[in-house]
Amino acid sequence: MGSCIICGTSTDGPICEVHQEDVVFEFEGNQPSQLTPGRFYVGSVDGYADFGVFVNIGNVTGLLHRSKLDRRLESLEWEVGDEVCVQVNNVRDNGDIDLDWSIRETPEDFRGHLLQTTEGDSLLETGDDETGDDEVDETGDDETGDDETGDDETGDDETGDDETEDDGHERGESGADAESESEPETETETDPVDAESTSGEPGTTGGADEQSGGNPGDAELSEIATDSSGEDDPTADADRERVTVDSLEDRVGEVVRLEGIVASARQTSGPTVFELEDETGVVDCAAFVEAGVRAYPEIEAGDVVRLEGEARVRRGEIQVETDSIEPLSEASGDAVEARMDEALDDRASPDDVDPIADDPEIDAIVDDVEAVATEIRRAVIDSRPIVVRHDATTDGYVAGAAIERAVLPLVESEHGTADSVYHYFDRRPLEDGVYDMNDATKDATRMLGDRDRHGEKIPLFVFAAAGSTAASADGLDLLDVYDAPRVVIDGRTADKAVDDRIDSLVTAETRTASTVAATLAAAINGDVRGDLLHLPAVSYWADAPQTYVDLAADAGIDAESTKQLREAIALEAFYQSYEDKRELIIDLLFEKRTGLAAQVSEQFVTKLDSELDTVVPNLEERTVDGVGVTVLDTDAHTHRYDFPPTRLLLDELDRRLDSAAVVGVGTDELHLRTDGGIDLDSVVADLDTAVPGAGVSNPGTRQPTIEFLAGERDAVVEAVVDAVAGAIAAPSA
Repeated sequence: MGSCIICGTSTDGPICEVHQEDVVFEFEGNQPSQLTPGRFYVGSVDGYADFGVFVNIGNVTGLLHRSKLDRRLESLEWEVGDEVCVQVNNVRDNGDIDLDWSIRETPEDFRGHLLQTTEGDSLLETGDDETGDDEVDETGDDETGDDETGDDETGDDETGDDETEDDGHERGESGADAESESEPETETETDPVDAESTSGEPGTTGGADEQSGGNPGDAELSEIATDSSGEDDPTADADRERVTVDSLEDRVGEVVRLEGIVASARQTSGPTVFELEDETGVVDCAAFVEAGVRAYPEIEAGDVVRLEGEARVRRGEIQVETDSIEPLSEASGDAVEARMDEALDDRASPDDVDPIADDPEIDAIVDDVEAVATEIRRAVIDSRPIVVRHDATTDGYVAGAAIERAVLPLVESEHGTADSVYHYFDRRPLEDGVYDMNDATKDATRMLGDRDRHGEKIPLFVFAAAGSTAASADGLDLLDVYDAPRVVIDGRTADKAVDDRIDSLVTAETRTASTVAATLAAAINGDVRGDLLHLPAVSYWADAPQTYVDLAADAGIDAESTKQLREAIALEAFYQSYEDKRELIIDLLFEKRTGLAAQVSEQFVTKLDSELDTVVPNLEERTVDGVGVTVLDTDAHTHRYDFPPTRLLLDELDRRLDSAAVVGVGTDELHLRTDGGIDLDSVVADLDTAVPGAGVSNPGTRQPTIEFLAGERDAVVEAVVDAVAGAIAAPSA
């Protein structure tokens, strides 16, 4: 037993549990799992990304996301290699480390400085230079004091000769050795190649002094060095053969020539990083002028260029240390683009489109599935971000998650970095499955900012169980202004109002969007096919096709488990409805965490039954022409801001009640549920005649909805009940 260095309490180590956050630790482990969440650690800045800062803690690297900073990422003054203090917030199962900002910036700001090793915690051992020897040196009493009294210049000290040999031009320039050591540097400074290097021209680097002076991390990050002899100058071999990105692993250490399109250009605190894409892949190319200064400012995303530099391996990934970049002529550029288009189309086309189940309705849309699978795969290869917009329902989440499951491994494989799955793929839920101007404005603002600030391409938008109704027309129009490609995957036919606003459409009329999406995902990435087999069954609240029920059972998901997943996704879709909840959805649908779906499903059932107990006594039953219609005042008799949401509640009432129709009435809109199959436009036309001043309209949402003026609410409800009952009774008359 020991005692806490702060409070003196008996403890197994040097710090008690209460004061864990009062000290900072040096970490000498080698696995992320060895870190202790909640502790503060000393680290060093490893590099910047658009979404945050990478920090090395001992032998592992974590991400300090920009959302954790107390200032804008762009205003952060950390340089690569700088010592920083950060707090470990979480260590994920996959080894990713989430870091938090520390207001205490140096070890001296903490009440203690400790060491954490694989064997436990201990006091940090300090060398002689940390225990007062430096002060002794100044008095000349220490045995190394001669260094400070000038003996170094005369070579009397044991170590003086070595130091003079290395640094004589800085510390002992009056000596002959120092003068002889200075001469080569004088020649180098007058050499035209090095003069250009130190002048700050793009694509060149300064000499050793410049790279090491005041910025210890920059030289390591860029790892670019230009020899004064010109041996590494790419222009020394004008006939160098072009190589492809996929061959770089076999050319590490060689100076190579690449031709392709700049996918993006981003400025780090060290070099400028150009993401270069050719017909075989994408590679990061680092060009260094000086820390934080944009190299080749004339080169932008979309330019067709020739790039030369040395292939290196950095943090386990291939990177080209750039010596030169030049735009190609129009003719040469056209040839490169034609070559890339042909090769990329071939790469993007799926090997085979084999539906996950024997389903004639899905078989009928196989050609559409193949076309959209090719488009999505091509976006990954083209370094075009993919944004999946889906309805915030079980069907929407499952459909979006199916596409996500297929695309993420392709993105990571194409771009070679773990964080690329957050950079090039995003899934964003939509309320009521409608893509309105509010949603489109948010997306347009974000994509234009990413284009202008980071050189990103305009994304491919994939709508799942969303975007197919007239209510989405204005939002789709805004995307069209910027030539953003638009794909819709759904279990309903697209409205005529949006049909010509969609570039690619894959729908199956009597199937859920998830059923279509699972088949599409298997075509996008056959490696995840086995992960998708149970998804269609999860998306059906009733009357699931037996072929998909059997498919889920074969995948180990029985009927009860399917029900629990469906309910759990529905509950989680309601909370934080604008968040993708990526990791949670993965745990539910794919990792199948023990007990997670069952626990969340139990909450779903409890909350839904409680609301039904409140609602059912307040239902109003009406009969018109022998047709029963149930009316619910959702303003007066539901907890409008709690679970379940109105549309899920009405769906459940429609499944449980014997009424031909259920009408949920709010302040200025009402929602219909019926199996009778009504023409909503005809109903609205009847209402215009019956209540001419009510401003009745069909907003074109996924479920039948009628909007009206609040002042005419009672009259509209009476007219709707008559019109709906009449429409249902008419076919049987």
